[in-house]
Amino acid sequence: MGIIEKIKEIEAEMARTQKNKATEYHLGQLKAKIAKLRTQLLEPPKGSSGAGEGFEVTKFGHGRVALIGFPSVGKSTLLTMLTGTHSEAASYEFTTLTCIPGIIHYNDTKIQLLDLPGIIEGASEGKGRGRQVIAVSKSSDLVLMVLDASKSEGHRQILTKELEAVGLRLNKRPPQIYFKKKKTGGISFNSTLPLTRVDEKLCYQILHEYKIHNAEVLFREDATVDDLIDVIEGNRKYIRCIYVYNKIDVIGIDDVDRLVRQPNSIVISCNLKLNLDRLLARMWDEMGLVRVYTKPQGQQPDFGDPVVLSSDRGGCTVEDFCNHIHRSLVKDVKYVLVWGTSARHYPQHCGLGHLLQDEDVVQIVKKKEKEDGGRGRFKSHSNAPSRISDREKKAPLKT
Repeated sequence: MGIIEKIKEIEAEMARTQKNKATEYHLGQLKAKIAKLRTQLLEPPKGSSGAGEGFEVTKFGHGRVALIGFPSVGKSTLLTMLTGTHSEAASYEFTTLTCIPGIIHYNDTKIQLLDLPGIIEGASEGKGRGRQVIAVSKSSDLVLMVLDASKSEGHRQILTKELEAVGLRLNKRPPQIYFKKKKTGGISFNSTLPLTRVDEKLCYQILHEYKIHNAEVLFREDATVDDLIDVIEGNRKYIRCIYVYNKIDVIGIDDVDRLVRQPNSIVISCNLKLNLDRLLARMWDEMGLVRVYTKPQGQQPDFGDPVVLSSDRGGCTVEDFCNHIHRSLVKDVKYVLVWGTSARHYPQHCGLGHLLQDEDVVQIVKKKEKEDGGRGRFKSHSNAPSRISDREKKAPLKT
């Protein structure tokens, strides 16, 4: 029996099992088994040499956004309108067969937009090159899930389920669970608050399913069984997602109002070029890019080419800003002067741990090289050796 058949068999058993207090331990074990099998499904087959066929493209710019959706929902048209890069669009499905990159120039930054082939139900199992599409989306900073507003709402649930099956968690934060394997000592289970969905016995059973018998587990929130399995697996990617409903020009105003009120959703029309500017602004807010302008000492700030930081790519502190310019700059920094929304007064003397915000101006003051003991007649000591016997003897005077 293959891995996919095993997963389907376990899912069928979970569907048959009633959910109550008596069966929660059994369901927890079944969820752990499915997570292990799906991890094996993503691993390359044994005996294969080299990387598999995919369409990973080189990272470019200050951020990466992936377009994911069913075939013929308007992904290629959206890429052409936002970036100017031509991506073939037609009235039949699977027009795009590979990854087509484009660049969005917005607020003095460059954002890479990837047009990926449409995925179908069962993509997490490899149908329709679904694994390659999802692998590219894992390396993105933001996912735009393009949906057809004229079709059923079930497409959103199907795509979310396919992405979660391969370890992508949309619009979620990592669970506050501390987990560490140990060599000896058994399993240590603690929590900082009362737990209502997981108890010690269930945690032990899930860990034994992974053949982990020595570990330390600390719950800092009332997490679920799925959260615990995600922490044990350790290969989950937590990524922000915007649900983009295209083709709103073919539905009524009541349906548009209902869609736009859903969380993390925005409505557009590529045909009539409606709401594209709002989509760009929403992408900018979700990515959290921070532009920092440099100011040389005694000169005006350089507002032409900002240094772009983000919490996903390194961080937004002064130390990250210095490392972005040059790795050796941090040890030479005495202090920095900051103008902008992150400063309490202008200018503010800050250290390396100061958190920068968008459109701040930073001037770096470097340490001065000290000369030992002053110079000239103010020298405090001679450069000659301390012992008289080590000093160089002068030549005798000629008589």
